[in-house]
Amino acid sequence: MTAEDEDPGPPDGDGDGTGTSRDVLDRLADATDVSEAPDASDVSSVTDASLPDAPPTDANQPSDAADGVSLASFYGALESEGRPVATAQQVARRLGVSQADAMDGLEALADAERVQRVNVETDPVVWYPTEWGELASRERVVLFPKRREIVVDNPTQYTRARLSQFAHLVDTTGDREGRGRGYLYRIRQEDVWQAPFDDVESLLSMLRSVLPERSSHLEAWVEDQWKRAHQFRLYSHEEGYTVLEAATESLMGNVALQKLDDDHVYAPISDTEAWVRDEEIAAIKRILYDAGYPVEDDRDLEEGEELDVALGVDLRDYQRDWVDRFVDQRAGVLVGPPGAGKTIAGIGALAAVGGETLILVPSRELARQWHEELRSTTDLDADQIGEYHGGAKEIRPVTIATYQTAGMDRHRSLFDSRRWGLIIYDEAHHIPSRVFQRSADLQSKHRLGLSATPIREDDKEAEIFTLIGPPIGTDWGKLFDAGYVQEPEVEIRYVGWGSDMARNEWASSDGRERHMLAAMNPGKIVEIRRLRARHADSKTLVFVDYLDQGEAISEALDVPFVSGETRHHRREAYFEAFRDGDLDTLVISRIGDEGIDLPNAGLAIVASGLGGSRRQGSQRAGRTMRPTGSALVYVLATRGTSEEDFAQRQMQHLAGKGIRVRETSSDDLDTESNGGNTESNGGDTDAEGDESDDTESASADDSESASADDSESASADDSESASADDSESAVPDE
Repeated sequence: MTAEDEDPGPPDGDGDGTGTSRDVLDRLADATDVSEAPDASDVSSVTDASLPDAPPTDANQPSDAADGVSLASFYGALESEGRPVATAQQVARRLGVSQADAMDGLEALADAERVQRVNVETDPVVWYPTEWGELASRERVVLFPKRREIVVDNPTQYTRARLSQFAHLVDTTGDREGRGRGYLYRIRQEDVWQAPFDDVESLLSMLRSVLPERSSHLEAWVEDQWKRAHQFRLYSHEEGYTVLEAATESLMGNVALQKLDDDHVYAPISDTEAWVRDEEIAAIKRILYDAGYPVEDDRDLEEGEELDVALGVDLRDYQRDWVDRFVDQRAGVLVGPPGAGKTIAGIGALAAVGGETLILVPSRELARQWHEELRSTTDLDADQIGEYHGGAKEIRPVTIATYQTAGMDRHRSLFDSRRWGLIIYDEAHHIPSRVFQRSADLQSKHRLGLSATPIREDDKEAEIFTLIGPPIGTDWGKLFDAGYVQEPEVEIRYVGWGSDMARNEWASSDGRERHMLAAMNPGKIVEIRRLRARHADSKTLVFVDYLDQGEAISEALDVPFVSGETRHHRREAYFEAFRDGDLDTLVISRIGDEGIDLPNAGLAIVASGLGGSRRQGSQRAGRTMRPTGSALVYVLATRGTSEEDFAQRQMQHLAGKGIRVRETSSDDLDTESNGGNTESNGGDTDAEGDESDDTESASADDSESASADDSESASADDSESASADDSESAVPDE
């Protein structure tokens, strides 16, 4: 029986981290609370880092030592035991004294209130240091092998970065200053399947570098999962049809042929091989993935009509590695931090495949950026690149289309209009269900996804990886250390209410209105002024999720507000002024979450967000993650409201990548009393930006009666007008 067969796995309801049945630190307490110790078979010992350095001894404190037992030697005994508590017998053995002398010494330390004791059922007395606070500031790692859970108290950034290579961050808990901060990680099947290692030994080596001790149970399960990811493969038969091959006869008969039916399989051709239908490849991959067996795709894919493309830029080493791995796999998703140059790597893949290419993007803004990037980094002529969306219908050897237009039934011919050799899905986490369905028919082509955050709040990540391909990525920490991408400094800042009236209105509301009022807390405007004054030299993006709030902040700071209601020409003018340094602050709605190139933003302030969207939180932080300069991110949350939990969840993806996320509290703010001083600071900071605003007003009222299709809440309309297409970048995918 495999380790997985024996292991009941995590309890129901824990899977997504939103309904964890126990607090993270409760799990950690399992390993340290001797009055309720867990089964030794389920908990690995705590790392040595859990024990504080022994305090220096003082010759003038004889009460600290008796009969050979001092507080310093007691700490030494605990460290030797590898546990935060010990019995007198264990102390005696470690210090080389009799049990009676150890008991007398411990009693003396207890009388001096330097240690404490507790009676437990399995032993008369165990002892532990009084100064538990010294332990609370140290990293502790506790492994629950059968649950495949790792609980880390106060993890270092190094530990979190390594955990991100093979585990999923489920939850965090603890106080805002970080004391007693607990992180709950879980190792899932897909974490092993998608781990960025060439072999299982490399994965196990990384696992062992983090855990307090080796666990044969967990390692056996990891090896089994790694093996599962290499049990089925698709390949092209020399006579032109597609074959599904299983590693064993049992797997073919008991798994594949039991799960698949005549709609998927033409006929078995051997004990381990079956002739499968090409049009059902996507369904076959998904069915076997759900059964616990991801399928390796080794088919000969179409290269499309030949297209010679020469790159005019040099790829970085890691970008070249991404391209080489993609060419080898022929399908996959490039996963890297914002600013890592995934677009350039995608163009490198386009040149490597050498076939006509269809590029799918979530917005017209991104379509234009791709067009410009292709023209500036390759030798493609203008007539070789086309755009296909509400504003243009050009099908060329390289065509850039929006997801919204590509998903419409009447534009389905776009996918069949040319012999595409490569399909690129930019911001792959945005792929709507209709395009997913179209993608099921594109399994014979090279497929490349690009995403910094391949996470979806609807938990459909599996569709990204089964219909496009497995992840291809680089350890974020390596890119930070190499200086390719600036690691952001992230701080969740809990803000008090700006006025009693606002607080009372919130208290008397409920549901979505209650959350909206917390998000639009006027106290945040004062806090934004403070932060801008503190970082006066940084270009600033202020993100909002509500149009009324954006307009209020824009008016208070006297800076432009860019939303889905802002006309394209005006939006571009503001972005250009921001890039050139003529404008140092922009308030921006969801359209700025991704797909807009603002390379010089050094400070991001998130005034309100889309609930607990991890993807949105990471994308907004990514607006600052560029090779040079500062990278500061402040997430504002109204103290004592649901925003606290939402803010923590939004930053969870970044924390899982090893990025440090601090939490601080701002004093309660009185808008009226503080307004005068902070207003003058804000005015001085904006002196240059105001000049650039004279030509065009930032008010949404100047949007020339933008239609409802142009607004932030626009639905996916079939309208072909330019205004309807404006909404593509504004519609959230959650």
